[in-house]
Amino acid sequence: MTTPAHDPRLARRAVVAATCGNALEFYDFVTYAYFAIQIGHTFFPSVNHYLSLMGSLATFGAGFVARPVGAWMIGGYADRHGRKRGMFLSMMLMGVGIVTLACTPGYATIGIAAPILAIAARLCQGFALGGEVGAATTYMLESVPPERRGWASSWQNSSQMIAFTVGALVAFLLSLWLNDDQLGRYGWRIALLVGTTILPFALLIRRSLPDHPVHHDAPMTEAEHLSATRTGFARIVVLGMLIIGAGTTTTYIFLYMATYAQNTLHLPIWVGMAGDLANNAAGMITAIIGGWLCDRVGRRPAMIWPQLAFVIAIMPMFTWFLAAPTVFAFMALNIVLSGLGTMPFSAAFTAVSESLPRHMRSRAFALVYTIPVTTMGGTTQLNLAWLLHHTGNPAVLAWYLMAVACMGLAAMLFLPETAPMSIRRRPSTAPLLAQ
Repeated sequence: MTTPAHDPRLARRAVVAATCGNALEFYDFVTYAYFAIQIGHTFFPSVNHYLSLMGSLATFGAGFVARPVGAWMIGGYADRHGRKRGMFLSMMLMGVGIVTLACTPGYATIGIAAPILAIAARLCQGFALGGEVGAATTYMLESVPPERRGWASSWQNSSQMIAFTVGALVAFLLSLWLNDDQLGRYGWRIALLVGTTILPFALLIRRSLPDHPVHHDAPMTEAEHLSATRTGFARIVVLGMLIIGAGTTTTYIFLYMATYAQNTLHLPIWVGMAGDLANNAAGMITAIIGGWLCDRVGRRPAMIWPQLAFVIAIMPMFTWFLAAPTVFAFMALNIVLSGLGTMPFSAAFTAVSESLPRHMRSRAFALVYTIPVTTMGGTTQLNLAWLLHHTGNPAVLAWYLMAVACMGLAAMLFLPETAPMSIRRRPSTAPLLAQ
């Protein structure tokens, strides 16, 4: 007999609820990145375009500062009172941040209050996202049997890419519909507010879920036994932070592609937006493939082999593109590298989550996720803007990407296997990559 904990309909509802909320929050969070130049002109006007852009990117980075605080507070709340309540709280706070940022007048209208309100809105968004990622990932993980966890957790990764894809599509369409002046005055505000249309549906479906869909009958994995010790827990945390740091830096490098195309390569705005749309769509597809794969061959093979292919492909793809930076080459670069670079992290999210003790999984995963996102992802676009400005070398972006990809690969090699034995014993599992 099927129990509520193993009800496949409940599992699907849980994935939809977490995916909708996660996608909404990431949509509005990263839409800022797509319109960094226009938002900079609104809140940080300057005759020096570089200073205006840096002010905008610094405000974007401010949203990351609040993420660990949100991870600790909302993640702990979700561990004590239920994952559902944590997800509901984070979504409400994100809605407040979205509307505040979209409706704040520019510097020309209210002066210094404009950037102050913009930073406050970003801090609210960051706080909400810090708690959302732990509660949503954990809820999806615990809503399905162990042999389906890779597929369920892949939607945490894929929902981000869905958000990035929709955001890029909205930005691309607005760049075709509006001229540069209109984009700067109100186009970016429209893009932000589009995300709020899904808010009532997402809140409603989250309210309908049970608080604790945990598979209490699932046996403790070897990795959970390992993390129960102080040394084992520290090992999982460090490796998880390195892997997620590599993943989030890669993500935000690809989110920077629209700015890279405009500022560094002097391509039209629509080309940059189209490139972002292409790399996000590719990542959305390969994230699901990566989750499906890790339920069949194990977490480690599904992480390591795609990440190795990504490392190998980076420099040849950038060398080819920079030799002749055409629209076709820009699109191909985005599709190939984003597809390869996104695939390993569905398995990575699953492995890191499964390795953490259940009674503190929401908070622990949120902190393991948000600390590297804050320290590495939050500074990525500032670092790239500074390096590209001071070196004048477009290939700097490729070397930056190569460094973080190699770091992620090294950490993946040491992360223990967490897949059920039924998966690890399948003939398709690569024996050299087993635990």
